[in-house]
Amino acid sequence: MKEYKYKINGNTYKVAVGDIDDHIAQVEVNGVPYKVELEAGKAPAVKVNAPRPSAAPRTAAGEKVISRPAAAAGAGFAVKAPLPGTVISVSVKVGDTVKASDTVLLLEAMKMENAIHAGRDGRVASVNVNAGDAVLEGNVLITIE
Repeated sequence: MKEYKYKINGNTYKVAVGDIDDHIAQVEVNGVPYKVELEAGKAPAVKVNAPRPSAAPRTAAGEKVISRPAAAAGAGFAVKAPLPGTVISVSVKVGDTVKASDTVLLLEAMKMENAIHAGRDGRVASVNVNAGDAVLEGNVLITIE
């Protein structure tokens, strides 16, 4: 039951509205029950419950049908921009061998220089940016294989 308080001409009324069936509302005013007939032309408000999300479909073996795509073999490791900014300098070129902790470029973001590291050992397969380029968060800067 929904409860409301109304003040009409200085008098306070406590109104509780209950179920509505076939245009008849169960209403209680200051503890006195009433049956209120609603106009037939207007349908009463109906509360619709949102459907609950169902579980992801699974195969007969119990594995998820929707899964993350497998990484392509030999695709390499992408060094991505951690935040938007401007490339100040690139320290490597294609073919260079790098260690995980090596700084591969400097990125200026929010008036600070950020050293971007390789993230894994390998050989630089591609350099996708140049000094002065503006990048967004998540842009691939360098690919390491």
